[in-house]
Amino acid sequence: MISRFLVIGLICAATFGAKPSFAAPDEYDDSQSNPFRIAAYLMYPVGWLAEWIVFRPFHFMVSATEPQEAFFGHRPHPPVLAEPQPWHDYGPAQRTPLKQTTMQSQAPAPLAPQETVKVVEVPVEKIVVKEVPRVVEVEKIIFPAVAFRFDSADLTELGKGQVYLAAQRLKEKADLTVVIEGHTDTVGNGDYNQRLGQRRAETVMSELSAQGIDRGRMSAASLGESKPVIDQETQWARAVNRRVEFQVKGAR
Repeated sequence: MISRFLVIGLICAATFGAKPSFAAPDEYDDSQSNPFRIAAYLMYPVGWLAEWIVFRPFHFMVSATEPQEAFFGHRPHPPVLAEPQPWHDYGPAQRTPLKQTTMQSQAPAPLAPQETVKVVEVPVEKIVVKEVPRVVEVEKIIFPAVAFRFDSADLTELGKGQVYLAAQRLKEKADLTVVIEGHTDTVGNGDYNQRLGQRRAETVMSELSAQGIDRGRMSAASLGESKPVIDQETQWARAVNRRVEFQVKGAR
């Protein structure tokens, strides 16, 4: 019987060993001719026959059922990933319960100790810088009002002195230009007073020019009776309202 199996094994080995010679050549031909690979090809049928003819029947005989395992003393171990196996008592043949093998999960890494943070309020001195607009006081330039006679563009003696003072101020402030405004009282027609105010402004401009003030620095305008200083119908109030005023227009 054994010799028959050996003959079958040799036939299979010869068959499988000769098979690579009939295959088409490829890039793995060198590895196929390796002696160890050839030996593996030759031993494979023998091992296959031994497994199915000898080892598997013997294993079935000793462990087909649980009583058979207990009788032959076969103590298999469960697969690593199997569920826990129950323990059975089959009489005198006592056996040690199988040690339960379970996958133990890796213990989690110890957590770092929690850091205690203490918040301490510390007073902080804040410096607040506030921009304050700088107030620069500019010298006020005051020109006296120039007086005139009633219903006339002729200067009074006081008026001539006031024009002289205005000329001195303009010489000191050579970068200023001025508007000479002519005013009248409320006596007479409005159109007439408008023209009278213009004549008074031009009279003062001519006087200033005669005292050395450049005409390019001056201009004449008339406001007539529209802006009285004193709104009263008395002789002295009218005398105050008959005037010429200087308005600073700007630097040249």
